[in-house]
Formats: sequence, C-alpha cells, structure tokens
Amino acid sequence: MNYKKIEIPISANCEEVETVKILSKKYKPEDIYFEFFDDKINIHLNQLDFVSFKNDIEKLKSQKEVKNGNQNLLDLIFDKINSIKSYGIKNKKRVYVGYNDEKKVSERKKKEEKRITAFYSLNHNFSKHNNNLPQEFENQILCGDSLELLQKLPDNCIDLILTSPPYNFGLEYAETQDDFMWKRYFDKLFAIFEQCVRVLKYSGRIIINIQPLYSDYIPTHHLISNFFIQKKLIWKTEILWEKNNYSAKLSSWGSWKSPSSPYLKGTWEYLEVFCKGTLKKEGKKEDIDITEEEFKEWVNAKWSIAPERNMQKFGHPAMFPEELAKRVIKLFSYQNDVVLDPFNGAGTTTYVAKILNRKYLGIDISEEYCKTAIQRINSQLF
Repeated sequence: MNYKKIEIPISANCEEVETVKILSKKYKPEDIYFEFFDDKINIHLNQLDFVSFKNDIEKLKSQKEVKNGNQNLLDLIFDKINSIKSYGIKNKKRVYVGYNDEKKVSERKKKEEKRITAFYSLNHNFSKHNNNLPQEFENQILCGDSLELLQKLPDNCIDLILTSPPYNFGLEYAETQDDFMWKRYFDKLFAIFEQCVRVLKYSGRIIINIQPLYSDYIPTHHLISNFFIQKKLIWKTEILWEKNNYSAKLSSWGSWKSPSSPYLKGTWEYLEVFCKGTLKKEGKKEDIDITEEEFKEWVNAKWSIAPERNMQKFGHPAMFPEELAKRVIKLFSYQNDVVLDPFNGAGTTTYVAKILNRKYLGIDISEEYCKTAIQRINSQLF
C-alpha cells in the first residue's frame, strides 16, 4: 500500500510522543500510521476521515493531562495534514494517495493512436500549399453576395474566418431576408461555407458564432458542425458564450408546471471552432500577442461576455461584441494573419482585426452595413 509521508520534528520530550501515540491508536494502519524516532515523527498517510481526526485532536487537547507543549504538537500535526489540498473523497474519507488513478488512462498515446484522432477528417485531400491573398482584396470591405465574391479568391489564402451568419430568426436586417424556409437557408449558407473551406489555408481556423432557433427546434449549431465534419475539417472545440442576458426572460414556459412540453431557452450562444488539415498552426513567435493571463482565462471554453450594447448606434440588430472578436482573433491567429468575415455586417470582425494588427477582408450584401464597417475602420464611429 502506498502512503504520503509527512515528517514532524520533535524535541526529546517523552510526553509529546506519548500524546501522539494515543492519537495513533485510534486509526487503522492501512489508513494512517506513525513512526516514532528520537528527533521526529514520520506520519504515513493514505486516507483519513478528516472530521473525526479533527474531533479526536480537539478531545486530546482538552484533556487535563495533556500539557501545552503537547497541544502545540497536535496542532502542528493537524496543520500539516490540513495543508494538503490535493486529495480525493471516498466514503467520507480524504484519499491522499492514488485518488486520481482511476481518471488516468494507461498508455494514453497508444490508445489515442488506436482510436485515431479526428478519424472523420482522414483522406481529406487538402493541399498543404498556401497562397497569399491577392493585394486587391487585402484590408477591404466588399459589398456583394459572399457566394459570388468568395469565388474570386484563390485557394488556401485566409488564416482565420470568424463570422456569425444570419440566424433566420426573422430579424430586420438591411437588404436581407431573415425568415427563409430552412432548406433554402441552409442550402445558401452551406454553399458559402463550401467556399470558406476552399479559401481557408491549410492549418487555418474557422469559427462560427451561432444560436439555435429554440422555437423551431432547429439545432443550428449541430447542423453547421455536421457540415464541416462532412467536409473533413477537424472539430477543435465548442465555446459557450454566456451573455448573462437575464433581461430577456421567458414570456412562455411551454407546459407550465408539467412535463408535457416545457419550453427551455438558454442565455448563451455557441462558437464552433474547426481547423483545416491539422490542429497546429505555425507562426512566428514575435507575432504572438496573447498574454499569459489572457491565455489562461480564454482557454476556459465558457466566455462570460456582455452582449453588444451599441447595436442601435451601428444600425444593426444582431452584433457580437468586440471582446468576443478580440478573444477569437488573439487566441487563434498571429499578427499579420488574414482574417475574413463573409457576413461582416457592421464590421466588428474587421474592425477588431485591424486594431490587432491583422489583415482583413469583410464581405456583406448590405451597402448600409458596408459603409458602417468602413467608417468604423476609419474610426468615424468610435
């Protein structure tokens, strides 16, 4: 049996040793046992009912025959064991040794190879040859249909695609209908995404911000993810954007106080993250601009970010906030990379890309939104 060893120095005081011996007799040696030497006590700790242990020490300290010096030793033993913060819990006992063994997978790498990481992305036939974005498209806001304009770009020329397509909720977009029949909606959306896959560089990333339409029971995020998986991109992660938008409370509960058909709605949206060809994106060390603190916070895949509060100012009904774009761009791209948004709207992606020293290309069908995006780039609305 394995134990965690704790060494307690002592003076040549028999009374101290006798007090600890009284304590040691209360426990099974397979849980905890004590070794006594002239100058130290070694505690061998496997598991412990910590509440009982604390009570036993308090009872010993309250006994008249236990002197103050012995009380100090008991306190030292308690403090040493209490300072151990890594343990498991089993049958009300703190388990100090082997508590994580069940969670570890032996020969993990070998078993990963056997399972085949991202098996669905095999035989993708993606070219590893990346191209530069033609100069006429660099740092541009283009007004037009993304499906048509993307076809003018060469293969493998975009490092990062960040976009939030119309959700088909029925919002009042300028020059865009947002309540198509679902087949028509997805046919057009996936045709544009097909072009996005083509223009994305080998090792490039595509991030789609989307929210399901709960009222129509359409899991849009799953359908979009399934599309990219079928196109053999590698699913990297799903980020939960918690908007904490509790002001948008439900007015309909479905089957009130009944399991018949309750209506559930979240206060979050999703960011589905995919990679083309490989999970690893090479880049220059000097072009990394994410800080240590940002990295540690943002790799937690639940982002609590308030919704955009200036949508009325920018004349757009559905914008993600600049903070969200900032996190995506710094976490998944290098400085001087090319960032594309094929549903650029009022230009949050392209604006943030510019201030973070990335090249950008924004496309939107609305002239009004394109003008706003250009004005933001020129800082006329900021």
